[in-house]
Amino acid sequence: MSVIRNTFNPDETAMLGRVYKTGNFEGETAEQKEARASRIIANYMAGITDEAELIELSRRPLGR
Repeated sequence: MSVIRNTFNPDETAMLGRVYKTGNFEGETAEQKEARASRIIANYMAGITDEAELIELSRRPLGR
């Protein structure tokens, strides 16, 4: 049985915040910000923990 995580520790929260802040761009709409935040979390939960990689991936649509 796999364990589902629904919380992050303080270090993870700080890192995810840095990724979000660094990845923003001028003129980004609220909808785009929300989608980018979702991509950051999804990629992190998929095992990607490198900040630079998370920033890069957050700028791309999620693969299907």
